[in-house]
Amino acid sequence: MSAGEGQDTAARPGEDWRPLADQIARNARDFLDGVAALARGEGGEETVPLLLLEVAQILLAGAKLGASKDVILPGNWEPDVGADPDLDLLRTGLAGRLLDCDEYAEIFDPYSDTWATPFRLSDDLAAVAADLIHGLKHYEAGRSSEALWWWQYSYVNQWGLHGGAALRALHAVVAHARLDVAEESTSG
Repeated sequence: MSAGEGQDTAARPGEDWRPLADQIARNARDFLDGVAALARGEGGEETVPLLLLEVAQILLAGAKLGASKDVILPGNWEPDVGADPDLDLLRTGLAGRLLDCDEYAEIFDPYSDTWATPFRLSDDLAAVAADLIHGLKHYEAGRSSEALWWWQYSYVNQWGLHGGAALRALHAVVAHARLDVAEESTSG
């Protein structure tokens, strides 16, 4: 979000962002820990429902960012946080747990796309994780405003979209698993 956008609703320097930053940091860590555990196989046969829960919870945190005033950094500048994390183990672990449902199709922007695009849940979840980790680096360096700015910007621009698409795909898997079986057992 640029400094020129949302001036009437933008948080002014000196506003206390710390409570929201603390909350989002806890949510981000919980998501990262939960998804990493599931990628290691700790969810067993419940991987998909547990991923649905993890994604829903982090999207609630993202919705709080989307509903908050714009976070504007002084000087409209973000300090460097270092190299992006290597999330290949997370991505491949998730892909291995989601063999039957990793690939799905999505109309990414329902207002401008007219065709479905192929996606992978493992890629979407790793993209969400990368954005959350980037913000956590700011937070852990004591820069809560920068962390919130990043989480808010990347929620609107990236991880909210990937998380929302993943949520719909995971919900579809859970719904088919529950409803398709129910239809078969009641039709006999």
